Amino acid sequence: MDFIYQDPYPILKDDTQYKKITSDFVKTEQLGDREILTVDPKGLELLAQEAMIDVSFMLRTSHLQKLENILNDPEATDNDRFVAYNLLQNAAVAVEGELPSCQDTGTAIVLAKKGENVFTGVDDAEWLSKGIFNSYQIKNLRYSQIVPISMFEEKNSGSNLPAQIDIYAKKGASYEFLFLAKGGGSANKTFLYQKTKSLLNEKSMNEFVREKIKDLGTSACPPYHLALVIGGTSAEANLAAVKKASAGYFDNLPTSGNMAGQAFRDLEWEQKVLQICQESAIGAQFGGKYFAHDVRVIRLPRHAASCPVGLGVSCSADRNIKAKISKDGIFLEQLETNPQQFLPAVPPHLEAPVEIDLNRPMNEILAELSKYPIKTRLKLNGTVIVARDIAHAKIKELLDAGKPMPEYFKNHPVYYAGPAKTPEGMPSGSFGPTTAGRMDVYVDEFQSHGGSMIMLAKGNRSKDVMNACKKYGGFYLGSIGGPAAILAKENILKVEVVDFEELGMEAVRKITVKDFPAFIITDDKGNDFFSSLST
Repeated sequence: MDFIYQDPYPILKDDTQYKKITSDFVKTEQLGDREILTVDPKGLELLAQEAMIDVSFMLRTSHLQKLENILNDPEATDNDRFVAYNLLQNAAVAVEGELPSCQDTGTAIVLAKKGENVFTGVDDAEWLSKGIFNSYQIKNLRYSQIVPISMFEEKNSGSNLPAQIDIYAKKGASYEFLFLAKGGGSANKTFLYQKTKSLLNEKSMNEFVREKIKDLGTSACPPYHLALVIGGTSAEANLAAVKKASAGYFDNLPTSGNMAGQAFRDLEWEQKVLQICQESAIGAQFGGKYFAHDVRVIRLPRHAASCPVGLGVSCSADRNIKAKISKDGIFLEQLETNPQQFLPAVPPHLEAPVEIDLNRPMNEILAELSKYPIKTRLKLNGTVIVARDIAHAKIKELLDAGKPMPEYFKNHPVYYAGPAKTPEGMPSGSFGPTTAGRMDVYVDEFQSHGGSMIMLAKGNRSKDVMNACKKYGGFYLGSIGGPAAILAKENILKVEVVDFEELGMEAVRKITVKDFPAFIITDDKGNDFFSSLST
């Protein structure tokens, strides 16, 4: 057999619209027969800084168009439209550059391909990291990176570093980049399944996809851009392809395979998986058709004894941006600067929500919520306590030591969240919900002590939480995952730290909310919205 080699991921074209940041920092020099592109490392710093700023406050035009499509689809449910409208409103607030689109401003990730004729003379990762550092310092972005001091002791790095920076080699004299801000919610919904040849038939694949779509749930803030990758020369190659496919990086792959083993998109299975997502009835977080905007199914070669399968998403905060450096300058993908154009002149008609006064004794609030079924849309007004992972662990330490639970945890609903930095003159930084499921292990014990009786967060929860709410009379309310900027601007009136101030964004806070949107997801009778979808 003749030797065959080709690019394993042959992207056929780049139809990205770029804007030029600068013509500075690049020059060409002749080295023998080669033309060398010399890049001043300050150009790398500038590019990374501008990329992370843009991607934190703006979205792709194509993404916003898909949200508008939900509003115009007669098959979309009221809940689909409610979420889509809120996300468009959020985009219109975030683009002003003060409140990032999501409070979890993410892990900074840089995937790059450096041409063999590109010379920088430095450790490129260091200068890209410096640009990322700048963007998190000068804008109202959250520091989410936790560094280990020992096996069990951790501290916030205070800079959102380290970043993940992967640089590959390629031919030519250009430098190509994909920058991502990956929040914990969508990162945690990346799955690897080690399967075999037995999966590779119509029936088995269909059953597999239907089962695994449920694993995704809503904690990563749908509607999703969903990626399913079948095959791969290794597990890590599979998951790397999942990340790039969910970011739209592989949209222009071929649509059929060949004997060289090229990656390709399977358009037929993309439509089949999208149909499965629609039939799941999970919808855009609270029931409906729009669990996913679109699907990318990528087929890769595999070892005869292995069939890795990867599943992942880019969430409603679709923070992906391409860039390039060439002899013509430094370029960055043009994101949408006018998201307002996608908002309808008249908001979608929705049934009026139930208003809940939170400035009452807890037993009265619980009695009021008990009157309404799951899926009821609410408007919350009053005082809420904010606490997430580390604060919950601290409170458990108190209980384990025989000390009482703080009264604030008993007297008020608890909102699982951690804010971004607060812009000058505003009461709050971007302040959307975090994933509820991470706090599931605490619920039964906390409710037995009279705390966590009303929980507010995003995503589906375990059976243990349903059992605890039924046992102790508690409720889990779902908040919309994604519109963190508009929540900060319109729904959060006051924020104050009340405990564990040393934890930074993980400190316990007391906030005052006005018309805060939520849904009853789990009630005091053991009913659960997400469980009801599978019955």
